[in-house]
Amino acid sequence: MKHKLIIFLLSFLIIGLFGGCGSPESSGEEDKLSVVATIFPAYDWTRSILGEEGGDAELTLLLDNGVDLHSYQPSMEDIVKISDCDLLIYVGGESDAWVSDALDNATNKNMKVVSLLDVLGDAAKVEPDTEDERDEHVWLSLKNAEVFCNVIAGALGELAPEHADAYMSNASAYIEELSALDSEYRETVDQATRKTVLFGDRFPFRYLTEDYGLSYFAAFEGCSAETEASFETISSLAHTVDELGLPCVLTTENAEKGIAETIIQNTTAKNQKILILDSLQSVTLDDAEEGVTYLSVMEQNLFVLKEALN
Repeated sequence: MKHKLIIFLLSFLIIGLFGGCGSPESSGEEDKLSVVATIFPAYDWTRSILGEEGGDAELTLLLDNGVDLHSYQPSMEDIVKISDCDLLIYVGGESDAWVSDALDNATNKNMKVVSLLDVLGDAAKVEPDTEDERDEHVWLSLKNAEVFCNVIAGALGELAPEHADAYMSNASAYIEELSALDSEYRETVDQATRKTVLFGDRFPFRYLTEDYGLSYFAAFEGCSAETEASFETISSLAHTVDELGLPCVLTTENAEKGIAETIIQNTTAKNQKILILDSLQSVTLDDAEEGVTYLSVMEQNLFVLKEALN
């Protein structure tokens, strides 16, 4: 369905490009580096790497309406932005496979493209119960983020060699912050009473939990489209809460709490908390303007994780 939408949108794009709607020179933006990031984490990493040199770049967050990667449908405007940008940073999984069609018809043939999953290569995890579908939630690993920032800085430096040293310096400073937070996560897990988290929800946190050797249970694997958990699943999760003495049941941001509440009601104590771990899939530019960053969300997640493990 997404591929049909792409073909439809591209037909309008071609008409617009050749329909005399104005030349690039008329915008006064021809000297600016155009960077498009599909997801907020990549947008925020790039913003930090650009630093003061950001004035020489136009940075766009494509998924800016609170819709997550899995249910996003590109607009004609989105296709235009991708078609003519200098650098595109996207996840590269099943959910944004539509990007490949857009790239095939891009007007900027010198565009640089960073696919996060391709950067990880064999280090990318495979979704449970599939043979080759890769787990797209790569941004939820601080270790992955360090790798991505180096690649993004390198791509920006190739596009704007006069700022390459500044980009690498900014990336190095940002990676130090990522590394420091990674150490805090490691210390928290090492000192924790428990090593298990339980989600009454979907589970996009495999990269994070496996980074620190945590075990997990969840109502649904990955970002399943299912919305109802079976009685057997609820019963099993409630038994796990009892058996391990877990103090809480976790959910993701914006999730309904019904499954988590039902799990708790089927435990012996029935007094566990519901805590939220943010998967960074619904952050908007408005949030960013209010001070939300990749690091601030991951710091809050560490605070939540500390409570969940103790």
